[in-house]
This record gives sequence, C-alpha cells and structure tokens, in this order.
Amino acid sequence: MTARADPSQVAEVRAALERALGPGAVKADPDQLRAYGRDESDTGEFPADLVVLPSSASEVQAVLRACQSAAVPVTPVGARTGKSGGSLPLHGGVSLSLERMNRIKLISPEDLIAVVEPGVITGELMKAVEARGLFYPPDPASLDSCTIGGNVAENAGGPRALKYGVTRDYVLGLEWVLPDGRLIRAGRRTIKGVAGYDLVGLFVGSEGTLGVSTEVTLQLIPLPRQVMTALITFASVVDAARAASAVLAAGVLPRTLELMDDLSISAVDGRGFSFPPNAGAALLAEVDGIDEASVLGELGRVGEICERNGASQSLAAQNEDQRQKLWSARRSIAIALRAVKPCKISEDIAVPRSRIAEVISRLKAMGEELGLAVATYGHAGDGNLHVNVLYEGPSERPKVDRAIVRMLELAVGVGGTITGEHGVGYAKRDFLHLEQAPELISLQRELKRFFDPAGLLNPGKMFPEI
Repeated sequence: MTARADPSQVAEVRAALERALGPGAVKADPDQLRAYGRDESDTGEFPADLVVLPSSASEVQAVLRACQSAAVPVTPVGARTGKSGGSLPLHGGVSLSLERMNRIKLISPEDLIAVVEPGVITGELMKAVEARGLFYPPDPASLDSCTIGGNVAENAGGPRALKYGVTRDYVLGLEWVLPDGRLIRAGRRTIKGVAGYDLVGLFVGSEGTLGVSTEVTLQLIPLPRQVMTALITFASVVDAARAASAVLAAGVLPRTLELMDDLSISAVDGRGFSFPPNAGAALLAEVDGIDEASVLGELGRVGEICERNGASQSLAAQNEDQRQKLWSARRSIAIALRAVKPCKISEDIAVPRSRIAEVISRLKAMGEELGLAVATYGHAGDGNLHVNVLYEGPSERPKVDRAIVRMLELAVGVGGTITGEHGVGYAKRDFLHLEQAPELISLQRELKRFFDPAGLLNPGKMFPEI
C-alpha cells in the first residue's frame, strides 16, 4: 500500500515545482484541493496536498520526476467527470491536472487525423473537425466538459459506439510520459501500422496508472451527410430491450440505439421535451449515411421492427432542433435522476445483447425485493446498461451495497462485465475478481510494477490494495 506523503516531502515537491513551473502552476488553497478531490463517482472526497497545472510535456516530466525523487504520490486528473473514482488522489500528494494543455495542434483532412493535447474538451474537438467536413465518433455523455486525455485514460465510449466503436479505436499515436518522467512516442500517424507491440492499445484505458498522455493523434472519418433520429416508445422497458435485440438480429446497424426505462423518462419528462403519455420506456434510434433515401429507409425499418415487437409509437425528429431536444433529454438523465432521490449510485455493466431483457427484469425484481428504486438506461445496442440505484441516505447504504454486489454478479454470470466504459478505478477495484481470474490480475499487477515500480502513479486504482 502506498503511504501518504509527510509534510516535509510535500514541501520538497512544492519548492521544486514552483522553481520549474512557476508559483502560478502550483496550488495549495484548501478550496481548490477539495474541488480536485471529487469527481462524479459519488465515492467520497480525497483532497490532494497540491494541485499542479503544467502547460507542456516538459513540465509534466518535471512533475513526475519531482514526485519520484521525493516519493510523493501523483494522480493525473482531467475534467473530473469520471464515474469510477479514477482521478481521486486517495493518498494525497499531487493532483496533476492537464487542463492547461488544451490546444488542437493539427486537423488534417488529407490524412484524416487530428493531433491534440490532452486537455482539449471532447465536444470542442468534435465541432472543430465537423467544420472541416470530418467526424470524430466517440461521444461520451459528458462531451461538453470531459477531455480527450480523460477519454484516453478511461477508453471512453458513448451512444455511437454501437456503430463506430470507442476511444481506443481512434487513437493512432500517443506522446506519453512514463511514471519516472521519461518521454516516449508510441504508435503512428498512419491508419495502418503493426510494428512492435501495441503500446497504444495498452496505454488507452490504463486509467492513469501507467503514465500520462501529453499529445494524442486521433483518426478521423468523413462526416456523414445525413442523420435521422426517432423516439420509439413502449409499454415496458423489457419490451424495449427485446425490440433493440430484434433490430440488431435483423441485420440493421443504427449508429445509436439508446434505452430509457420508466424512471429515466419520468426524471427528464417536461425538461425541454415531453414524452408521449403512458410511455413506459423508450428507444432513441439514430441512423446516418450519405444518401437521404437510404437513411430514411433504414430508420423506417427500425421503426417497423420495433412495431412488431411491441412499440406503441414512433416519433421521427423533423429538424435539427427536434433532434437536439431528444438528445438533450437522453444526456440529462444522469443529472435528472438526482432529483428523484437524495442519493444515487451509477453502475455501467455490459451484458450480451441477447440477455438485456432478462437482466433488466432481474434488476427490477431485485429493486422491489430490497425496497430500492432502480433506474436503467444506456446503450442497448451494445449491451452497456447504466443502472442507477436511488436511495434516501446513509441508513439505506448497506442494502445499496448488497444491490451493487448482486448486480455485478448478475452481469458476470450472464457473460458480461462489471464495467462497460466507466472503468474500474477506485469504485470497482474490489470487484475485479468477479470477472478476472487471479492469474490474470497478477499479470496486470506485474505490468503495473514494471512501469511504476515505486507505485506512486495513481495508487490505489484498478486493483485492491494489499
């Protein structure tokens, strides 16, 4: 277990970094420390001893070298939108924020790539490349605030992952600072390349435990010319889940197929968009392509399949404003659910698509058994379900914890995973054994020790502490 640094060690690091980066890049105000000690995981507050804001790769190197020299833990942090506690400085030390490294350095329509710093906001990159007729598909729900560096660390997904894949599928190359401060370049700027081990694939999704990205080379694709969206309602979430499976089984591949249950709908109903009366669940289906007729035909086929599988109504967005209202409702579910009960825990299991309806039914039954409200929404197209357990307060937390364990056991039991896109981090480190054998966990610990033998980079994440 990594020990918390004592004040003399912190003072040594602070002095070194104020010399190397300037006093304005090193923060120790208690309010700032508290702010960087929280994220969206609801797992607690863990203030660091210092917050450091480098502006270049060389300054990131200086931070990691200083922390190694003084044996002070250092935790990389992006926009703090993560839901697994991955950026929480559990052992204090330094919170290393990449927010000042926010330049889009290159957009190349000829090579279909973008080169960006890790602090670039994901949604801003999307707008910049779309203005050039290009498309960056990964679209996490927090795209207006999360960063590319955080997306790389967590291998972020999103609704469009159904058709286009996740962050790892678009990262071609990385400028990467290792825990000891060495700077390396991994990967390439070409679409194809198989030289050497795939270190980019290893680093993407490593949750800040193997190093820090300082530059990211991303693959882009041409922007789809036509996008059409429809809201399809059902009497129950089980009917909606079965319809989603039927769509995919029929050979149709929408770019998104989002599921919303009754609690999710009621939480956002009337907040910019009103759902049809008696909607017990809904699918948000979106298709894209080049030709308007073919895209319209594909959306129509989705509607027909859903109708045969219990859909009560299908509402196609008639313009971009209606389409954005539908997406605004979907993206605001996580926040809106906080108004239903004082507390909530959000999980992100993923299960085989053929088992979605069964899993949702069992989760609802579990909620009724325990007297807890369970809201389920998410990416039905790829089996990634965001299951939110809503509760009144600390007195109910023991049964919430039981519900979480049962939920994760259920996901693994049907052939799924404990996390589809949020990561393991701090929140799920004690559940990794449900999914992975001891030999596999041991091998990953060896990798961690190889890259970070002192155990100072983002300690306490992904694996249970020993």
